[in-house]
Amino acid sequence: MSILHHRDEGSGPVVVLIHAGVADLRMWQTQVEELVPGHRVVRPDLRGYGHTPLEPGDPYTDAEDVLALLDHLGAEEFALVGASYGAYVALQLATAVPERVERLVLLAPLAEVAEPDDRLRDFWRREGELVEAGDLDTATDLNVATFVGPDAAEDARELVWKMQRGIFEHQVTTDHAEGGELPVDLARLTMHTTVVVGGHDLPFFVQTAHELVRALPDAELVELPWAGHLPSLERPLETAHLVRIGVG
Repeated sequence: MSILHHRDEGSGPVVVLIHAGVADLRMWQTQVEELVPGHRVVRPDLRGYGHTPLEPGDPYTDAEDVLALLDHLGAEEFALVGASYGAYVALQLATAVPERVERLVLLAPLAEVAEPDDRLRDFWRREGELVEAGDLDTATDLNVATFVGPDAAEDARELVWKMQRGIFEHQVTTDHAEGGELPVDLARLTMHTTVVVGGHDLPFFVQTAHELVRALPDAELVELPWAGHLPSLERPLETAHLVRIGVG
């Protein structure tokens, strides 16, 4: 198995940043700048994102890929920070090796604790139609409009557009192995967890955040009234401070 493309910066306690499904490791740049004084920050590109290619072969899971990277880097204990789909990967990874995870920070998390709402189902339908028609530019526009909140600067919107357009290029045009999942057992996740959700996010993610806080043994909810789905890109410095507090 190939090691994920990644950045490994700084020294000290290890913090792992797992990107959202509309992004790659570039989404965390401001957070890295805030964390590196005093932390070793590892941020991977999952398969089919950024500079990690999709390849033919046996099925894989993103959580096992990240764990293999951390083993390769000699990171025995670490804090996990995940955004959206990256938070779901973090939950899988923390379930697999809870004794190695010191803290969890989940931003606008995806998890199987709530039913998708009509707005999310409508988004999936429209995106699927556009991708099927080969209109990847309009599908990218749709993702930016859906997931980037009102406080984002224009350069952040442009970055999300570039990241998502690259993801489509990877995932739509490449013959590749199928990804799978590891089980999530919230009762095993006894480490302190910070769950963050934005006031402008889709109802599904708001409900998911509240359900996770109710289900996790030691969790706190942070609600950001200004945020959409990607607070780390919408107000990068404010979110960086929040992440720094969350990882300790």
